[in-house]
Amino acid sequence: MFDVCLLGTSGMLPLPNRWLTSCLIRYGGTSLLIDCGEGTQITMRMQGWSFKDIDTILFTHYHADHVAGLPGLLLTIGNSGRTEPITIIGPKGLKRVLDGLLQIARGLPFQVLYRELTAEEIDGQLPIERGPLIIKSCRCDHGVPCVGYSVQISRKPRFDPDRAKAANIPLPYWHCLQNGETVRGEDGTVFTPDMVLGGARRGLKVTYATDSRPKDTIVSLAKGSDLFICEGMYGAKDKQEKVKEHKHMSFQEAAAMAKAAGVSELWLTHFSPAMPQPKDYLPEAAAIFANTRIGRDRQTRELTFEED
Repeated sequence: MFDVCLLGTSGMLPLPNRWLTSCLIRYGGTSLLIDCGEGTQITMRMQGWSFKDIDTILFTHYHADHVAGLPGLLLTIGNSGRTEPITIIGPKGLKRVLDGLLQIARGLPFQVLYRELTAEEIDGQLPIERGPLIIKSCRCDHGVPCVGYSVQISRKPRFDPDRAKAANIPLPYWHCLQNGETVRGEDGTVFTPDMVLGGARRGLKVTYATDSRPKDTIVSLAKGSDLFICEGMYGAKDKQEKVKEHKHMSFQEAAAMAKAAGVSELWLTHFSPAMPQPKDYLPEAAAIFANTRIGRDRQTRELTFEED
């Protein structure tokens, strides 16, 4: 299953019932974490998901409320018994930030690898594959190098055994063809995947964007997402100038991007500490994009493939 958990929903500083923004995705026995603010390991422990399975961490940018929880989290992962490497991915400046943060997380029982995104990767031209997960990124507008991410699972076309039988394809070749491989038989006959596979099938996609002003690059990245997790720093309309000044987004702006991207569902997150009741402003966002939800800590969604 493709499980998504919004571990924390606060921006700037943690609150008693609202940890800093972080998101965890699980699929096929591995986990991917996006951002790691202070308290991430606490809310993750409350969720009850495994620390040991995290093999990839994505950073959107390097403000403290998105990265300061990393040393403690890595130490907790080390105590979970993990020995396999963990790869950390982020925009320009990643090595410098990691060199500093890892000074207080020494003696880890696993290797920490890093991958600083290239311009081509940030522009979405070069996806990153992490096992079955396909990661794409886009440029955000936050005054410092900042990116948004989509995490996608492709779905193989359906294999048609009746077509394989009709084409007299030997049974031992079926598995290779199902995996998209071309096979040459003992008599020289070539069998290709299109002989036995149906059309493309829709996969699953989650997009995560914070912190930023609205951008067309984010809309393009989020196109067709099953779930769009986007910051909504403020809900009140009279905060619009403050939102612009600090290069964040309002509820209404996030909803407008969700509508333009044609996503299935929007979760708002990264709320200002000055907004204790984000749900009070939900109607204004829902008037723009109906399927908008106010994010809450440890809010979870299990995404499944569409029935054929």
